[in-house]
Amino acid sequence: MQKSRIAVTGASGLIGRALVRSLRADGHEVVRLVRGTPRADDEVAWDPKRQYVDTAGLVGCDGVVHLAGAGVGDHRWTEEYRREIRDSRVLGTAAVAEALASLDDPPRVLVSGSAVGYYGETGDRAVDEDAPPGSGFLPEVCVEWEEAAAPAQEAGVRTVFARTGLVVSREGGAWGRMFPLFRAGLGGRLGSGRQYWSFIALHDEVAALRHALDTASLSGPVNLTAPEPVTNREVTKAMGRVLGRPTLFAVPEPALRLALGGMASDVLSSQRALPVRLLESGFTFAFPRVEDAIAAALR
Repeated sequence: MQKSRIAVTGASGLIGRALVRSLRADGHEVVRLVRGTPRADDEVAWDPKRQYVDTAGLVGCDGVVHLAGAGVGDHRWTEEYRREIRDSRVLGTAAVAEALASLDDPPRVLVSGSAVGYYGETGDRAVDEDAPPGSGFLPEVCVEWEEAAAPAQEAGVRTVFARTGLVVSREGGAWGRMFPLFRAGLGGRLGSGRQYWSFIALHDEVAALRHALDTASLSGPVNLTAPEPVTNREVTKAMGRVLGRPTLFAVPEPALRLALGGMASDVLSSQRALPVRLLESGFTFAFPRVEDAIAAALR
């Protein structure tokens, strides 16, 4: 990619921080959309709930990566927090898309966050980007989330929906919570352990987002997942091998449902998503196997 000006929402999150570091290390200019009053030259004000974006800060941007959204695993899924999960994604995406559409010279590309939760429960069946949405809360949110980008698409902005899987990192997300447990020898499978987890190393997640920015042939949904999804049982064994710890404990399904409420259904659901479009566009994974991804997270 030539030196570019890229705007990023969610720049303080796990993926956003890593993406901003990567872009800046290669000499790109990054502007961060922040809620509240900007306090640095690289910050631009926005308010997803009010659907406001200071469009002056987007002028001259070559691309936008929109990652902002309330954490799915940060709280119990009360009705109020379900609304927060949905609104933070749908209203935020609509705000960004409408801001881009309003510009006389909009960025050439919008990479908008989404999730493999789009597919719902797939069991052992592998799915690619052509699969229909599943049923339930997260698939419904993902459908609305992606539909909210329509103003940008209609304005001619190439739009990529980055359907991300579970990001393997010590710094945050579901895997970030697992590392301390497994280090202490308290890790184990969740429920039956037969559910597929579509994972991706943080390094590959950032590389894939940058690939989406720079690859003119990519648009629409793109699965950001490693090419070999594994079951939770296999994840458990891999964590034990890499960390050199026993994995004797298991969390039974009833206990998970008691502890997590509505979120348990999605922890226990199986999504076997394949990155067909990413591979067809020439992307190469640095850490395609789950053990590689876990080891990379420890370095």
